[in-house]
Amino acid sequence: MLKEFKEFAMRGSMADMACGIIIGAAFGTIVKSLVSDIIMPPIGLALGHVDFSNLFIVLKEGATTGPYPSIADAQKAGAVTINYGLFVNTIISFLIVAFAVFLLVRSMSKLERQEEAPPPAPATKECSYCFSTISIKATRCPHCTSELKGVWG
Repeated sequence: MLKEFKEFAMRGSMADMACGIIIGAAFGTIVKSLVSDIIMPPIGLALGHVDFSNLFIVLKEGATTGPYPSIADAQKAGAVTINYGLFVNTIISFLIVAFAVFLLVRSMSKLERQEEAPPPAPATKECSYCFSTISIKATRCPHCTSELKGVWG
């Protein structure tokens, strides 16, 4: 059973999938940083100095009552919060990753379409009189001797 598992795990498709997962996780951290450190600060500035990562609603006060200046302070006090700003950041991260995957799949499908050769021209045709298979270049059917000129041209 161990030998079968080793063969399964060492298949090319499994190794490719493992590499894809590792690269995808690394890409996810890059996108998260892009959203929280590059994209959201200018958007927050344009909307009046809003820090999206710190937008939350307090559902239940904690041991010490609010207002809480940050999510960390609210959680430290034991408050129950809805962190909708972090959710907005996560949605933007998802959209960036989804768009990147779309571009990757689109370019791969274009490459596949370019690699496909057109189907070869037919080498035979069917006689319209006796329905025998004959050469595409034939002008007379070798089976029924019908003249095919004009029928195929």
